[in-house]
Amino acid sequence: MPVEFLGIAATNEGSEVTPRAGASFDKEYTLKLARAHEDHGWDRVLFAYGSGSPDPSPAAAYVAAHTEKLQILVAHRPNVSYPTFAAKTFATLDRISDGRLAVHFITGGNDHEQQREGDFLTKDERYARTREAIQIIKRAWTSHEPFDHEGTHYRFNDFVSDTFPVQQPHPQVSFGGSSPAAYAAGGAEADIYCLWGEPLAQTAEQIASVKEAARAAGRTDVPRIQVAFRPIIAPTEELAWEKAHRTLARIRARKSGTPLSRRHPLRNPENTGSRRLLAVAAEGDLHDRALWTPTAAETGGAGNSTALVGTPETVAQALLDYYDLGVEILSARGYDLLDDAIDFGRHVIPIVREEVAKRDASHQAA
Repeated sequence: MPVEFLGIAATNEGSEVTPRAGASFDKEYTLKLARAHEDHGWDRVLFAYGSGSPDPSPAAAYVAAHTEKLQILVAHRPNVSYPTFAAKTFATLDRISDGRLAVHFITGGNDHEQQREGDFLTKDERYARTREAIQIIKRAWTSHEPFDHEGTHYRFNDFVSDTFPVQQPHPQVSFGGSSPAAYAAGGAEADIYCLWGEPLAQTAEQIASVKEAARAAGRTDVPRIQVAFRPIIAPTEELAWEKAHRTLARIRARKSGTPLSRRHPLRNPENTGSRRLLAVAAEGDLHDRALWTPTAAETGGAGNSTALVGTPETVAQALLDYYDLGVEILSARGYDLLDDAIDFGRHVIPIVREEVAKRDASHQAA
């Protein structure tokens, strides 16, 4: 089973431990970080979305035009543009990148953040809208004949695009969420289903829920599973744990100054995924081989926030534990974005790829 690595395509150096020094879109830093991923074994980078953040689509186009093989994953909230327009935007991006695009559809787990851009639907209504938007976009990517649509959230007549993606039948659709409504929508429509880093047992339960939703939707295939972590690595276990506690102290210091994020509340998050991370953190700091939760607790379970701590060998083995559950895409993002992307690419990715190759060879021999 192949394994892929997803990194982050940040447009500035800011993170939970470092406030940014300049503009939110720093062209030089954006490209430097993307090339660091391309040069150190990563497969793809994510261009995230925030209501006040740089638009991910032109940022992705900029990176695609200045890299050769790095794949791009563009986050998209269906409330910010009509599906027919979004379909053309992404088809154009796939052309610019010579077929390196995937699209991550974000339903939105925080009402306040959604309302900043005029979205006042409930969460379950947003999931239904996302599902409808994905269906329209897929059809716009593949239909060479005009079509009409009359649904719950969108209505139009006689649309046909003259802009089609390079990839056939279309770019991959990525989706995430941990609620029943999320499983239903993503299980039906996603090529990739994204989870945040929980302990192995809970991750296995979520994978089973995604597969069940896919079967309930009548699919004969299932989405590939992606899980996200914050790796904290060092040459020895002792140094890695010292680094982990320094990182936690830096997060706390950062919280006392500039706000970490306007997207996510530090207490009482609305979305199921963040609540699950906080519940795991409440059960204990360390789970399984190397999963460390204080970073999630300190940031309110904000997205990808659980860490894997240890030497490169320990973190690689922890990632392989998830691979053995059926996880094919491993998402990782350090706290010092550039240096950590290079270190992880140099020291962790080769170990995981080598061990996956051994597993594949063993399965073929059997």
